[in-house]
Amino acid sequence: MDDNLHLKRLPVLDSFMAYREGGHGTDTVALFLHGNPTSSYIWRNILPHVAPVARCIAPDLVGFGQSGKPAIDYRFADHVRYLDAFIEAAGIKSAYLVAQDWGTALAFVLAARRPEMVRGLAFMEFIRPFDGWNDFHQSEAVRDAFRIFRTAGAGERAIIEENVFIERVLPGSVKRKMSDAEMQAYRAPFSLAQDRVPIWRLPNELPIGGEPKDVDAMLRHAHEQLASASYPKLLFAGDPGALVSPEYAESFAAKLKNCRLVQLGSGAHYLQEDHPDTIGRTIADWIAENAVSRAA
Repeated sequence: MDDNLHLKRLPVLDSFMAYREGGHGTDTVALFLHGNPTSSYIWRNILPHVAPVARCIAPDLVGFGQSGKPAIDYRFADHVRYLDAFIEAAGIKSAYLVAQDWGTALAFVLAARRPEMVRGLAFMEFIRPFDGWNDFHQSEAVRDAFRIFRTAGAGERAIIEENVFIERVLPGSVKRKMSDAEMQAYRAPFSLAQDRVPIWRLPNELPIGGEPKDVDAMLRHAHEQLASASYPKLLFAGDPGALVSPEYAESFAAKLKNCRLVQLGSGAHYLQEDHPDTIGRTIADWIAENAVSRAA
């Protein structure tokens, strides 16, 4: 629900970024980072749970949601650059990072470069370097679809012209049936074919089998730093999951320092749509607990 959450804008580089904000009267910030092809809208039912314990800021990544759509390549490095500028413009000095999908890649890279900024990291369905296609997704059919998305010509037709990422990938990765109003909210930023370039670009940025090399290198370094980081972590997993199975989540969490694993039950990729209340309440309690620990 969007009660008391106000969509605002900040000038960022040569464009602007829109963001949802909730919660005031505290120095604690929670920065929510979405993935592809969503926006801050995906956090709408989670932010109200967290707002009582933190100032919640959920930007629309550049090219997504109600943010500007400048004439850039929309590579992962572009999103890193625009997010850095947004954080500076918003005056965020430290924050709990809450992320899903490509938002996790941005959070990992941010934490690797600026560990002093991170109070904690809550994440789900996360991006990592995949050694090969069999490591990428739980579903063989989805792996086949993403091979098409990464094929010149065919990928553009599927995502830019036919809009399959919005019409099929998104609802197909949520266990419950999305309402017409919810689907329309996700469609709205991409009603024109040319606006779907950012959606198309990100599957091509996934580091699979070492390609693209620059994204693979950035995320390998970020994951090395994540493994040694001591700040508190909270990992959510769905069953069967999409990028992250319950079993993989358990083994991954066990390798991290100070990481709590929450198994949500039935869920695929967009866990915020299937389990907003559990995710929101758990994050709020976790932030409150960490605040007590920091004070002590």
